[in-house]
Amino acid sequence: MPYEMIAILMFSLMMIMLLTGQRVFGAIGFVGAFAGVLLWGTGGVDMPFSAAMKLMKWYPLLTLPMFIFMGYVLSESKIADDLYKMFHVWMGPVRGGLAIGTIGLMVLISAMNGLSVAGMAIGATIALPELLRRGYDKIMVTGVIQAGSSLGILVPPSVVLVLYAMIARQPVGQLWLAGIIPGLMMAAMFIIYIYIRCRIQPELGPVLSEEERNVPLKEKLRLLNAGLLPLGIFASMMVPFLNGWTSLVESSAIGAMAAFLAAILKGRMTREVFEVSVRSTLAISCMFMWIILAALGFGAIFDGLGAVKAIESLFTEQLGLDPWMILILMQLSFLLMGTFLDDTAMLVIVAPLYVPLVGELGFDLIWYGVLYTITTQIAYMTPPFGYNLFLMRAMAPPEIGLRDIYRSIIPFAFIMVLALTLVMVFPQIAMWLPNYVYGN
Repeated sequence: MPYEMIAILMFSLMMIMLLTGQRVFGAIGFVGAFAGVLLWGTGGVDMPFSAAMKLMKWYPLLTLPMFIFMGYVLSESKIADDLYKMFHVWMGPVRGGLAIGTIGLMVLISAMNGLSVAGMAIGATIALPELLRRGYDKIMVTGVIQAGSSLGILVPPSVVLVLYAMIARQPVGQLWLAGIIPGLMMAAMFIIYIYIRCRIQPELGPVLSEEERNVPLKEKLRLLNAGLLPLGIFASMMVPFLNGWTSLVESSAIGAMAAFLAAILKGRMTREVFEVSVRSTLAISCMFMWIILAALGFGAIFDGLGAVKAIESLFTEQLGLDPWMILILMQLSFLLMGTFLDDTAMLVIVAPLYVPLVGELGFDLIWYGVLYTITTQIAYMTPPFGYNLFLMRAMAPPEIGLRDIYRSIIPFAFIMVLALTLVMVFPQIAMWLPNYVYGN
């Protein structure tokens, strides 16, 4: 049987297993191991075993539980509540100010946690009720929270970029630095859109009432100090890393310890907070390790087939497509898969094919990691089955229906497509910071 046909059968079997409801790592790992045994006999089991050893020896993987623990400590200890109070007081006098503040909240939550689900949960439970109570348009604010929470997988410390780094064999530090400017650029684009729209249609984002705005300066400064605490924690781990004083793993340990000490000093590190944080960290870390293990095993079999070279030849020689056209088709396929898969599943399914192919086509894999992440953000909110759409439906109050959620995301999806286009046309948006830091 031709290797191309074997590769197609492997992908088809994997998709069938996923559609039957099997766990992502189980479907991918089983197909990889099963194909290895059929192709090379009992010696084929050495390939998944080799992938497991590679995973155990990948030192930067230690950053994963550290950053997840840091995020859960800050979330469970309600330090995120202080952040929203700060934005509420300081941004309230501006039209659409609370919606703009919510985007700022989401950026900081992203820097605390690295997962979009955390931003969505905090935004839907803390920000959304307050915005609706103050007369903000329900469609606009629903889109604000969905779009803002998606920044969690782009702004460092992004757990998704750690996963991409492991599968693509690229430095985590460079990927995180590459995500900073595109993430902040996208947040700025959201803010500009909200501000302009609320200036044109003031009823969408009214200013706070006079009595709510009359907060003593001392109280404003206290809230500002409390709200800047997560930024201080983020700086405590990133400044030593960027200056070369600590490794990435050491910086992640500093961040986790700083968050833990902050919760203790504020009197919020209870037994319950500690237990929930540790259990959640263990569960998510183990989930990601199983997924990475399955992806590496599947990728080893796929590489052994030489399928990447065959597919590259199909696209470039037989179909006559240029590298940029192939890259655009890849991004469109992510948008399609995003209608029924989450970001981790998408990456694991296509990484054995896409990542080596991108390298063969002559593109930078760090830059492509940012493209993948932005495309995943868009796919998260692509109807009819975008992952974030249903998360919002589960968390939103009853007056916000599924139709409202679909409508709310349209302008933000267009902004994300614009951001993706800018990063594709001007790669230095993503590459300038890692080149500058590592060049020095």
